Amino acid sequence: MPKIHLGTIFVYYLISFFLYVVNMRLSTCNTFLASLLTPLLLSISSNVLAEETPAAVPLYTEPELIALINKNTHLQRVKADDCQLVQDIEARANKMALPSYQFLYGDMLAYNVCVERNVELGVYYMRKAAEQGLAAALEQLGRYYDTGRLVQQDKAMAITYLREASAQGNLKAQLRLVKLFNAGYGSPRDFEDAYRWLFNAMVADKATHKKIERALSLLAKKMPDSVVARARLPM
Repeated sequence: MPKIHLGTIFVYYLISFFLYVVNMRLSTCNTFLASLLTPLLLSISSNVLAEETPAAVPLYTEPELIALINKNTHLQRVKADDCQLVQDIEARANKMALPSYQFLYGDMLAYNVCVERNVELGVYYMRKAAEQGLAAALEQLGRYYDTGRLVQQDKAMAITYLREASAQGNLKAQLRLVKLFNAGYGSPRDFEDAYRWLFNAMVADKATHKKIERALSLLAKKMPDSVVARARLPM
């Protein structure tokens, strides 16, 4: 059942009263009363309707949306905008095939944000974004295949996605990729690249820096010293 605002009801009755006064065979007094009521009625109507009409939400620019995705606040933003952009998001994901919007729409579908949940279609759009090289999509799919979230666990597939994201400088992907190699997955042929990417990562957080050191130390034990030395060269 549609929601009826009290302000709308108030305006309706004011208009009804005004029409009643005007449509009568008015006396001079009534005509004078109507002339006084007209500007008041229009002013009240405009104010009430303005308050009830939600402000239009501007579409996210590509850099803005990518920044939201990288901070993992993209779904929160869609909800904070009262789900007003669902049709625009779908159009940009489906018709315009913008990777950031494909990723956003995929997450909305997968996690039931402003749309009916559809995990299969959600993962489909995540893959479309990954196919266009969106690092966040590549990292997320790699993480999902590593842990078995939304998809069947597949370490080889996880490494494929994580490697692509790592090459673009995605730190989360780099850490997870090295973790998988240290756990015995993957090919030794990929160790050097994984070591190089993570070794050259720039981080300010001390805890993350220590985590990187431990991961690199373990991976170095699986590689000849000459390969480790080569991987440490500036990129």
